[in-house]
Amino acid sequence: MIKYTRFLITFLFAVIAFAAHSQSTATSSSPYSRFGLGDIDPQLMPQNVAMGGIGVATNKIGYFNNINVINPASYGAVNLTTIDIGIYANFLTLNQTGSASQSNSNFRLSHVAFAIPVTKRSALSFGLLPYSERGYNYKNSVKGSGVSSPADTNVTNYTYSGDGGLSKAYFGYGFGIGKHLLLGGNVSYIFGTLKDISTTEIPNLGGTINSKIEQSNSIGGLNYDYGIQYSFDFSETKHLVLGYSASASSKLNSTSSFIVSQYTNDASGNEDIPLDSVISKQDPKSKIKLPQTNRFGISFQSDGKFLVGADYTMSKWSNLSIGGVNQGLTDSRTINVGGQYTPNIATLRNYLASVDYRLGGIYDETYMVVNNTRIKRYAVTAGLGLPLRPNNGSFYKINISTEVGRRGSLVNGLVRENYVNIHLGFTLNDRWFQKYKFD
Repeated sequence: MIKYTRFLITFLFAVIAFAAHSQSTATSSSPYSRFGLGDIDPQLMPQNVAMGGIGVATNKIGYFNNINVINPASYGAVNLTTIDIGIYANFLTLNQTGSASQSNSNFRLSHVAFAIPVTKRSALSFGLLPYSERGYNYKNSVKGSGVSSPADTNVTNYTYSGDGGLSKAYFGYGFGIGKHLLLGGNVSYIFGTLKDISTTEIPNLGGTINSKIEQSNSIGGLNYDYGIQYSFDFSETKHLVLGYSASASSKLNSTSSFIVSQYTNDASGNEDIPLDSVISKQDPKSKIKLPQTNRFGISFQSDGKFLVGADYTMSKWSNLSIGGVNQGLTDSRTINVGGQYTPNIATLRNYLASVDYRLGGIYDETYMVVNNTRIKRYAVTAGLGLPLRPNNGSFYKINISTEVGRRGSLVNGLVRENYVNIHLGFTLNDRWFQKYKFD
């Protein structure tokens, strides 16, 4: 009865989480999120994030079942019902030459994921993860109002803002062939809304009619992931794993709207009721073509002691098109390295010796080239895996990860971001849906 109650509580929490996550609200505050589909989420659990984001060649981490969505072949190593639920916080500071720095923070639910073993060497997995985030708001002020006169002392303000995001609901299956080979795949539904708004205002010139451009894309469609892992066993506890996974190029449906309106400001300087819509257009037939993403990974693990690994990812973002229009992005390349160390996983007297200590690094050449400058990201990661006391065959772990990084540059009028991302996850391993001889 206790297990059924626990399952019901978890299920209800997951439903609430799914509903909360499906809301397309801005959880980013980066000016770089205006490009493409926004900031692309790595779709990793906190335990992988803490190890520099490695995951292509990992499955179980230190005897503990782990849900690894970026390589669905890893599901074949799951032998206990596994649930992973987490939250996320982002702290961002923006710097630009000649301007004061600006700080922002955001919080949200990060993921809900389940994995259920089907046979000894296969498992199903399903859940909801963020796919991308959009959230920015900045202003560019230019002297003059467009009138060629020395007496023109007005200022024209150009503001740009956006919000929304895409979520990824997935269902996957992974299985083993023989002792060393794992194969798997995901079918995902990517959905959400992305909004962009730009305005032109002359605040100090009485009677001026300002203009606003609003563009929105409601997106939904299927995407596919597939992967393979092959392990070389040097002993019963030491393994070298090679991995490959990919996200296939696919097309998503998009219902877009484009509205140009005119408005005036009230006595307080705030936007008043729009006077009219100069252009209002909707196109329900547009498509978004996603890029092909290829990932390669290698890891070496001594079970219950340590794991080290590295990933290399490349995505053809130069192929991204929205409504048949290429977005002018470039192909991205990312290198992830990291690992974890557990001093003594079996100790009963020294809790700190049973903790997983994780560390990693990230080098990312993003898909953005702004003002003839390639936007790059550098980050170091660290985290802990805190085991909780087992209870009747159930195993629990709290995973905490921190990513401290920098993106962008101060050259060519660009913005440099210094950020801290914190992930907190709760992982459960338990024997559900199995029939016992004695109850």
